[in-house]
Amino acid sequence: MAKKERDILTAKEVAEYLALHPFTVQRYARQGLIPAFKIGSDWRFHKKYIEKWIKQKLACATQKSESKRLL
Repeated sequence: MAKKERDILTAKEVAEYLALHPFTVQRYARQGLIPAFKIGSDWRFHKKYIEKWIKQKLACATQKSESKRLL
């Protein structure tokens, strides 16, 4: 049977997805730099919002590099 893809991820799963250390993901969550919510003392992440956050970061980086080229 195929593994069902989960919508809610742990900090460890997000860290693997983003190729970051889990402590970095938790720090970003505490600082409000990445979309997250807490269940008890554990951070959780909705995959849809993580993907949207990545797209926003890529768009911002692309926009900055284009504006530097124009200068």
